[in-house]
This record gives sequence, C-alpha cells and structure tokens, in this order.
Amino acid sequence: MLLLLVNCKREKDAAYFTVEKAAKYFREVETICNKDNGNLWGKNLYGPLMYIDRPSRKIFANKPDKEGLLKLKDGIYTGIYPRELIIDNICLEYGGTLFAMAPLPSEEDDYKIITRAVHGLFHCFQKNSGFEPSRFNTRLMDEKNARLWLKLEWRALRNAINNNGEQRIQSIRDALIFRGARRELYPSEKTDENKFENYEGLSTLTYTLLCSDSSEKINVNLLNYLDIIYKFQSYSRTYGFLHGALYGYLAYEKGFDFKSVRTDSLDLAYKVKELYNIQLPAICRDVAGSLALSYDIQSIYIEEEQRLTDIKERIHRQISIFTEKPVVYLELESPYFDFEPEDIRSLDTLGTIYTAIRVSDNWGKLTVENGGCLVSYNLKSMRITAKNFRKVKNHIYGDGWHIILNNEWEMVKMDENYFVRKLMP
Repeated sequence: MLLLLVNCKREKDAAYFTVEKAAKYFREVETICNKDNGNLWGKNLYGPLMYIDRPSRKIFANKPDKEGLLKLKDGIYTGIYPRELIIDNICLEYGGTLFAMAPLPSEEDDYKIITRAVHGLFHCFQKNSGFEPSRFNTRLMDEKNARLWLKLEWRALRNAINNNGEQRIQSIRDALIFRGARRELYPSEKTDENKFENYEGLSTLTYTLLCSDSSEKINVNLLNYLDIIYKFQSYSRTYGFLHGALYGYLAYEKGFDFKSVRTDSLDLAYKVKELYNIQLPAICRDVAGSLALSYDIQSIYIEEEQRLTDIKERIHRQISIFTEKPVVYLELESPYFDFEPEDIRSLDTLGTIYTAIRVSDNWGKLTVENGGCLVSYNLKSMRITAKNFRKVKNHIYGDGWHIILNNEWEMVKMDENYFVRKLMP
C-alpha cells in the first residue's frame, strides 16, 4: 500500500501535462513553425512531434506512428515510452515514424516546453537533409587552457552581440583571435568542435530565432543562456549548444543564408569572419595574450583556480567510491547519453562524474538516479559502485542505479569487481 501511494504521488507531481495541454502546445509550436514557413532553413520545420514525461514515460504525440504503437485519445496520440530507451531532446524513429522528441521539464515552463519541441524538430530536419553529424568528442573543453581561451572568446562575443558597427567588428575580431589561439593549441580538435557547434548550436539558434518576438528578446535569451553555461564546471558536453548559436546569430545578422548549409562541418566562426571582412594575424597566439588583458583575464584565472580547487576536494571526497573494490565496470561502444548539464562534475584526468545519467549502449541501459557514475576521460568506459549489488535475471541493481541487460550479455564477477560482457559461445 505504501508503494502504491508513493507511485500515485509521483504521477501526481508530473500530471501538469494533460492531453488538453498537449493539444495547446502542439498548436503553438505549429503556429511558430508556420510563421517562419521555411524562411530560415527552406522548409517548414513542423512535423511528427512527441512530448515525453520522464517520471511516467508517457508519450503525447501530434501524429500516429506507422506501427500503431500510439493510441488516439481526444485528438492526441498517447503511449508509454519503453523503459529501456533513452529520453533526450533529439529525433528518433518510433513505430516506424521519425519523431522529434521533447522531454518535458519537471515544472510547467512555456518557453522550455515550446523551445524543446522546436529543438527536436530541427534535429529531424538535419537528419532528413543529410547533415546530421557523425559522433564527436570535445573533451578538451574541460582542460584549463581550453577553458581560459573559451571564456575570453565568450566575453568578446557578448560584446559583439551587445554592440553594432565598428565596436561589433572589433569584438568579433577579438573573439576570433581567442578562438584561433585555442585552436592553435589543439589543432586536431577542429572537426569535432565544428560538428558540435553545428549540431546543437544551430538548433539553439533556430529555436531562439523562431521563439523570440524581437531582436532585443533574441539578445536577452542568448546572453541569459551564456550566463547559465558559463557557470558550469564542465564544458565538454555543453559548450556547443551555445557557441554555435552565438556565431550563428552574428552570421544571421549579416544576412547569411542558412538554406545553403548542407554539411555537418561548417566552421561558423570562419563564416562570420568572411561576412564581416575581418583580417586576423598569421599566428593568433602572438597577440592573444596581450589582448586578454583588456578582457580581465585575471578574473578568469581566479575562476579556474577555484574550479581546480573544487575538483581536488571532490577527488579527495569521492574518488574512493569509484576506485575501491567492488565496482561495476561498463565498456562504452556506441553510447547514447541523457543527462542534465548542471549534473556534470570534472575529476580532471580521471574523468567526469555525472550525478544522474541515463546511458544506452549495445549491452543495454543504465539509469543512475543518485550517487553518480564516473565516465572516463576518453569516453571509453564508466564505473559505478557495486555497493548493495543484486541481480534479478537481466535486471541488475545497486545503490542509486539499475541496469537492464540486453539479450546475449551478462554480468560477471572478476576479482571482486563486476564486468559486463557478451555471453560466451
């Protein structure tokens, strides 16, 4: 009875989104897309869309799926999203139909509900247009020097967006010099950076442009987002959502035709350089150091030193959880991650702690609700504590987490620790 009451309470907490609310938001999103009507990307973005409530996994969709998994109720197609699948703000094929997926926020927020829908719809457009990127990894953005140059670049981009004329051009030049200095330090990372900035940055740009009713509101929404991202302890999985949008907006302001974009590796910053006719030094690091003084580099040093102090304290406090036996090791082959950006904490070269995360891979699905997991720096493996480990068929449980193993995979114990592997023939 107690469990029943707890479950009822949980459903009640998530019950603000009803069939009637779904119909309302579908109409609003369709109106926004029809108002643009392909002006930005050459195609009306509206199409199959599903909202999903994370706690109950209930689906509210505007279109049926081809396999009939969703059932019509008061004009809305509903169902339950499989527990073994990841919920994320992406596009996915469900029941033979490509849907934009929009996870519902825990509390009703009109802007988040609408922009997440447009975000997912844009990813569907990318997939249908053939410039959805292959995998990318921007882990270097958690390194101290990369973060220093990135923060300087953001400060210059803020100035550019807040100004016009010569002031804007000078600020863009400064931002490009800081960007150039970073890329001279990490030349092999350019392709992955461009992919991230295109995939998520252009999505952020799209929903910001379509869902803001004035240029002033666009500026406010972008810079508010910058304030949020700036404070994160980890940038490796988050910076591209913002970075591509900032450069994309400067290109948009100069009349860039986004309908010409058909590649996942467009360098948005280089396009801005061309549009604003900006000349850069042959080696950006020759001038970036002195230029940084005018952007209060000292305050950024202080911020980053405090971050490193926090990391050391976290290592001292938490590392034993993930290193002392017994632990569960999971190799990552083709992972999909679902997490909240504010839940990421760096452990320097040891990897990254995700307080709560959902991961699907070839072996199945891991859900960490509390206690965290440590993902390796190279995104090849992860580990969780094996405290209170227990197994029921293909369901495996521990403190704050559970795993659903796919067929032909097993959990084995070796030297006190646990490993997931394919069943031996």
